[in-house]
Amino acid sequence: MSQGKTVIIVLFSLVIGFTGGFVLRPVISPTQPADTVTSVSPVAAAPAEARGTQYFVAHIDEAHQVVAGCRDGSVRGGECATAEEAIIKVDAAERRRKFLGN
Repeated sequence: MSQGKTVIIVLFSLVIGFTGGFVLRPVISPTQPADTVTSVSPVAAAPAEARGTQYFVAHIDEAHQVVAGCRDGSVRGGECATAEEAIIKVDAAERRRKFLGN
């Protein structure tokens, strides 16, 4: 009989301990607020959003200009990768069309 009481007391103590830990967690170790940076950068702002691959597939000449700008360092950002991907897709479609004779 005393063994059953011991098990119940141990389980009850564990439940109370874990509950107390979860309740006191914010008090013991409060979360740190994220630092928000609102300073204005002296560097010129990039376009709001990089143009996608579909845009460059439709405007392949502009994609070639962007890739050339990326190579000489005048263009930076996400557009370099998307323009290069669009050129690869257009070249692959052209090769596929020539190979299949369509």
